[in-house]
Amino acid sequence: MANSRYDVVVVGAGPAGLAAAASASLSGCDVVLVDSAEQPGGQYWRHPHGRLEIVADLQHDLRTFRSLLSIIRSRVTYLPRHDVWTVARGDRGFDVHTVAEDSAVVVSGSALVLAPGGYDRQVPFPGWDLPGVFSAGGAQTLLKGHQVTAGRRVAVGGTGPFLLPVAAGLAARGVTVVGVFEANSTLGWMRHVPSVVRTPDKIAEGIGYAAALARRRVGFHARHAIVEAHGEGQVRSVTVAKLDGDWRALPGGRRTIACDAVAVGWGFVPQLELPLALGCATHVDADGSLVATVDERQATTVPGVFVAGEAGGVGGAALAVVEGDIAGRAAAAWVGRPVIWPARLQRRRRIYRAFATAMHRAHPVRDGWRGWLRPDTVVCRCEEVAASAVVDAVRRLGATDARTVKLLCRAGMGWCQGRICGYATGLLTSAETGRPSDPAGLAERPIATPMSLRTLADGADH
Repeated sequence: MANSRYDVVVVGAGPAGLAAAASASLSGCDVVLVDSAEQPGGQYWRHPHGRLEIVADLQHDLRTFRSLLSIIRSRVTYLPRHDVWTVARGDRGFDVHTVAEDSAVVVSGSALVLAPGGYDRQVPFPGWDLPGVFSAGGAQTLLKGHQVTAGRRVAVGGTGPFLLPVAAGLAARGVTVVGVFEANSTLGWMRHVPSVVRTPDKIAEGIGYAAALARRRVGFHARHAIVEAHGEGQVRSVTVAKLDGDWRALPGGRRTIACDAVAVGWGFVPQLELPLALGCATHVDADGSLVATVDERQATTVPGVFVAGEAGGVGGAALAVVEGDIAGRAAAAWVGRPVIWPARLQRRRRIYRAFATAMHRAHPVRDGWRGWLRPDTVVCRCEEVAASAVVDAVRRLGATDARTVKLLCRAGMGWCQGRICGYATGLLTSAETGRPSDPAGLAERPIATPMSLRTLADGADH
């Protein structure tokens, strides 16, 4: 590496990170873009493994991706396959500690833009730990990154607009999608018409997905949820229940549907390990997620640190690109470069953020999901902790919050460190204690990515 110190370090090469790196470099900064993947694009612009090539019919807004990629290639130092495990304040800015091919690499900069993205939020139900049950994002990653379908007969369920592209992508590759089961009512959108109509691109995208599903005769079922998966060693069928407004299963509203794979998603969880490592302030967003607090220029409460994309509030790729553009310009201004501030940026940011808030409010996770659980339903898959153990930690052992539950029954102590089970554990704990769920209790992790102790020791002197 010719230079390990830069004006601006950008972490994450998804839509927000690409836009941040591009705008900071165009403002005259020496920029490095650090990412764990081998190719830029993040989860949204994911492309086949080993080839920088996009499968066009599975993607949106390729024009923006290609434009940003052209700038990155010509003006930005790009470091793929660098897993960032922590960030810290240095003598002249910030040190980004990475692992590359099992070696410790430190990259430093005067300003730092964090665009770590997010991952699928999961809600447990009986059988969700069977082979063949995927997160919705996992099913899409297989399709975009490897051209592999999750199965031949797939049930898609959960809540939120993300279910539509997942189902449409699978159907486009010849999969029989046995249904899209949206737990909330579609009428929830009608309460947010002013925010929705200001984003015609989003409306057109949604209509396109709906038309694609209709052409392939894929049924969309509102107020229905996949409440159980069945099979021995592999999912073979699911139970789908019709729900009331609080997600309680209605009597007589259950049916069993044969399938060999399931894709479920209940929104997304922002990745906050890096902002929290620096002490950035956070707050709870409209969807119940803990997010980094930023101002109109994406600045956090730590001077010189900017956050763009899902870590500042889940809102989709279009919003992430706008926020990344703003964050890159703000980082450039922080290091003393002259910056142009087009009025359109803040206007578009407000419009897309209002749309995201509307979607969060139209697709909440409602309390009735707990009624789908049985005492032996696994909540923490890594440590095989059942729902009864989480409840027991509160009722019998006296836990008062999710972190204490973690210590008493090991929910969240496994390989994923609570990334998958943390949300559900927090809600179950809150229901038992009667106290509001505290997402901060399970979001802070000193090491953001798995690494060997040898690598940690090798980098101790940096």
